[in-house]
Amino acid sequence: MEVTMPQLGETVTEGTITRWFKQVGDKIDADEPLFEVSTDKVDSEVPAPQAGYLSEIVVPEGETVPVGARLAVISDDAGAASSAPATPPAEPAAETPPVEPEPAPPAPAPPPTPQTPAPAPAVPAPAAAPAPAAAAPPANGGGTVTSPIVRQLIAQEGLDPAQIRATGEGGRITRNDVLQAARARGATPAAPAAPAPAPSAPTPASAPAAQPVAGASGDETVPFDNIRRRTAEHMVRSLATSAHVYTSVRVDFERVERVRRAHQAEWKAEEGFSLTYLPFIVRAFCDVVHEYPHVNASVEGETLIVHRDVNLGIAVDLSFNGLIAPVIRNADGKRLRLLAREIRDLAARAKSKQLSPDEVVGGTFTITNMGPFGTTMTFPIINQPQVAIMATDGIRKEPVVVESADGDDAIVVHHIGYLSLAWDHRAFDGAYAASFLNDLRVVLETRDWETELA
Repeated sequence: MEVTMPQLGETVTEGTITRWFKQVGDKIDADEPLFEVSTDKVDSEVPAPQAGYLSEIVVPEGETVPVGARLAVISDDAGAASSAPATPPAEPAAETPPVEPEPAPPAPAPPPTPQTPAPAPAVPAPAAAPAPAAAAPPANGGGTVTSPIVRQLIAQEGLDPAQIRATGEGGRITRNDVLQAARARGATPAAPAAPAPAPSAPTPASAPAAQPVAGASGDETVPFDNIRRRTAEHMVRSLATSAHVYTSVRVDFERVERVRRAHQAEWKAEEGFSLTYLPFIVRAFCDVVHEYPHVNASVEGETLIVHRDVNLGIAVDLSFNGLIAPVIRNADGKRLRLLAREIRDLAARAKSKQLSPDEVVGGTFTITNMGPFGTTMTFPIINQPQVAIMATDGIRKEPVVVESADGDDAIVVHHIGYLSLAWDHRAFDGAYAASFLNDLRVVLETRDWETELA
């Protein structure tokens, strides 16, 4: 059976194979993770469509192919796997030379040889550089790069494709080949970085950045992976696009805490997970946002698109290896229990890379929850093209002044936390943002939350 690149979302046309979980000859169970694919929206693990043996891998790691492309072959018996490896090399070998036949010969020719020794005196590794350079071209023909991700990595690392040992099928350079070459080079990345600042204007900015790398020989070079690169591009673009302003409000969560504590055991027995503060905050947001529709909007050129539906993105940390914001559709029409279930489900599937690309697009507002890490006040970056994002921070016991029934002031201990809103000044002004947060605070502090859990 042939394994092809699946259609992972309506707008997804191609994907990059970032990892094969099985190798040729390995036994596979149906629905067992077979490979990981990265798109411009999400990284996903794709299960095997049937049980059998992996007899052929057509597309190696690091390659980008369109939806429907042939990726691998699964056979019913192990014998088919043993004969398969002889066939693939012939196929890609015929395909790869036409892709980039001309760049390969010039690379090992005279140009690389004079250039390689030049930087070598500056960096104490002259002996190591010529050895791989000489070995790589004969073994791999200089290596052929066909993946955009691999090309970006090579450019980031300042490497010469002709001197990278290619282990992919047909002499292709994979992502792992680039990382291996970067590790073998050690501290050399500082050398190519030096010429770059010369023609550019921001000389003072680049000089200090390059210095620490060159100064410490034990430093590790960690190239951005796909999700890190996409996050960086998205955040930098957002800061350059939106007129960011930050407004915070202090919230007394005591009423929420008492209801949460009273129902925790029963909730956990019924739902299988703990009842946190986040569903209460989401429910309160859904109540208030209709009074402030410009918060649930996006900017297009010089117009504000106010969205009718509330599609709420919930930022999820992927075990410190990235961030993604799956979307709860029509969140304003759901009660607290259903919201809690969806938050839990989306977070769990995000962490196990089971989300589809369609589940992370179309958000109209985003909430990022730093509370579990005990933060006090977070100032997030807006998730474009939305006009606002709200951070929920740690909730802890603090002394507060309250008015008793007889009108006297008293100091009591309540659960206190902060909500911080990052908003785009192009969409509305400070009074609008402050009023929205204040109304949200009032709902959280005064609502009868018992009825929500009934």
